[in-house]
Amino acid sequence: MFISKIFKHMPHTNSKFWHFTNKISVRNYTPRRALMYVPGDDTRKLKKAWTLNVDCVAMDCEDGVAINRKETARETIRNILNEGKPTKKKFDWAVRVNSIDSGLCDDDLRALLTAEHLPNTVLLPKVENKEHILWFSERINSYIENKKKVELIIFIESAVAMINLPDICRTAVLLSKTSKFVPCALVFGSDDFCASIGATRTEDSKEILYARQKLVLVAKAFGLQAIDMVYIAYKDLEGLKLQSEEGSRMGYTGKQVIHPDQVPIVQEAFLPNTKQIEWAVGLLNAFKEHQKKWKRSIYLQRKHDRYANYEASTKCDRFNYVIKKLMYTLYIMLHN
Repeated sequence: MFISKIFKHMPHTNSKFWHFTNKISVRNYTPRRALMYVPGDDTRKLKKAWTLNVDCVAMDCEDGVAINRKETARETIRNILNEGKPTKKKFDWAVRVNSIDSGLCDDDLRALLTAEHLPNTVLLPKVENKEHILWFSERINSYIENKKKVELIIFIESAVAMINLPDICRTAVLLSKTSKFVPCALVFGSDDFCASIGATRTEDSKEILYARQKLVLVAKAFGLQAIDMVYIAYKDLEGLKLQSEEGSRMGYTGKQVIHPDQVPIVQEAFLPNTKQIEWAVGLLNAFKEHQKKWKRSIYLQRKHDRYANYEASTKCDRFNYVIKKLMYTLYIMLHN
């Protein structure tokens, strides 16, 4: 209901504004506020996942599946892909394959990308360097027929991967012009990352703050979504809420989840709250009034006697953050 209020105050006559909003068009945008893993060898859990209101369901061949169940998971997911997307509800139909270095990835890709229907997205874990992206590009091009493409989510889970991250993203973006995948997101794998640097996990996660921030920075530099770490204590919903809101403030666009109870809390955290909506609408409304007076810039008082300038805000301030999330919200409302 607040959407109509927002568009009522949109400065429709301002070409610069619409040039800005066109850049964040939701038409081809796939929300991934919650990316939920479901073991690929568990048919019961997979069927339950289709009934949930979750942005992304990742049918898992990797960490969620025991080593002696990998073949079962692969066959189960292939059968699901053969049948087609199981619901009309809008969600990202994804598969997570095993890592390239595990020796299982090629078998996963061969089985899953030659099914009757392609998944929307492939999740590639433990990407260490650009050579992994080159390998993935070669394999996916050999398995996908015609001009079809899938989206690619890249997992960063080690110190080496974090150091190589710009090269990984640059290679993925360049290859996407001629290959059959489109990079769409980075995922921060915090537990494996901690193990790789020998850090001890703490409740406030300060030991991985730098890496967590760097992933957001690089993701946004390459126009990718940034998906935050798993909150392992899945019964601690208050802690999950706090960490999700923290990730949203840092610039993350979504979060990994491992239990259905986590989904609504995470997805709520990655939408704008009432105060943010009111602030953005107020800025738009004030700008509209100032346009009538032929004034170029406006200033709105904020907390701690700081001021928001419209010109600056539309480029780099909270305005960018809130408007993207408002458009995001509109997309979700229209497709659920």
